[in-house]
Amino acid sequence: MDRARREAQGPRPATYTRPHGARHLFAACDPARDRLYGHIRPKKNRTGFLEFCRYLRSLYPAEIRIAIVLDDFSPHLTTKKVTRVGDRAAANNVEFACTPTSSSWLNRIEARFTALRHFALDGTDHASHKEQGGMIRRYMIWRNKHASDERLREVVNRANVA
Repeated sequence: MDRARREAQGPRPATYTRPHGARHLFAACDPARDRLYGHIRPKKNRTGFLEFCRYLRSLYPAEIRIAIVLDDFSPHLTTKKVTRVGDRAAANNVEFACTPTSSSWLNRIEARFTALRHFALDGTDHASHKEQGGMIRRYMIWRNKHASDERLREVVNRANVA
């Protein structure tokens, strides 16, 4: 359906049919540099998570230890049963810290997700995953170049208080 026809029909509700499934965002925030990094994947699994960890590791010299705060996504938590994630972290000078279940408010990236939703997704109706992914990538590029933008700081600070 072309954009003009969709606009004429008005906005679709957030629960419209997704015949091609959902997409998942693996994201990280470097608080020292105040930068966001992200990969969009069709599946949210251990392999995708390890690919993203490899990408994060490539951003810093190997001698610098990086710490990654993780939510309660199951591949993060199963390192005792399936040691692939823990072994890769140990071999690459990476430390994982998991937030407790149902306490995403402890993970400081969550406020940045609020800003991502506010600036890139609220009130939109993307025709495809490619279009939505492009919007998210463009937002991250803009956000990393304008980390001190007053409007951005206001949204993040408001989310941090909540």
